Amino acid sequence: MILTISDDRKVTNMTDDHYLAPTDESFMAVLGQGIEGPVTMLNLLRFRAIADYSDSPELAPEQPITGAAAYRRYIDAASAVVANAGGEVSLLGTGGAFIIGPLDERWDAVLIVKQQSLEAFGSFTSDPDYIAVAGHRTAALEDSRILPIVEGDLDAVFGSPNSQPA
Repeated sequence: MILTISDDRKVTNMTDDHYLAPTDESFMAVLGQGIEGPVTMLNLLRFRAIADYSDSPELAPEQPITGAAAYRRYIDAASAVVANAGGEVSLLGTGGAFIIGPLDERWDAVLIVKQQSLEAFGSFTSDPDYIAVAGHRTAALEDSRILPIVEGDLDAVFGSPNSQPA
């Protein structure tokens, strides 16, 4: 699948099992949830051993670098655009083995970004300054997930402790 991120650049989803960019369907499904107000984006990141700049050769360093190093270049270059759109990195950490989950699944890093709204998220991803550096992200990642999270209290998240099935 090929997704257009600007008039002249493309981002590819490698396979059905590896996700590097949203599809039209996935983005429309999120928009269809009617999320209003602040949203927190949980990013799970799996890096390539060696960054692949074949989709963005103009960004490629002279010597090969790791996927983690390419993602660092992406964070360094994209942080100002995210901040200008009202976004804020609230957590950045390393991943590892699951306590509950598949033993053979790994996520190298976790990134949590608070956004003012889905519209603000969309505005930074369509910003020309972001588009110019987004190739570092694609080069860095073998796989990724982004889950939008809406904060709520116990009742908003789970309902009443006496809720009956519909």
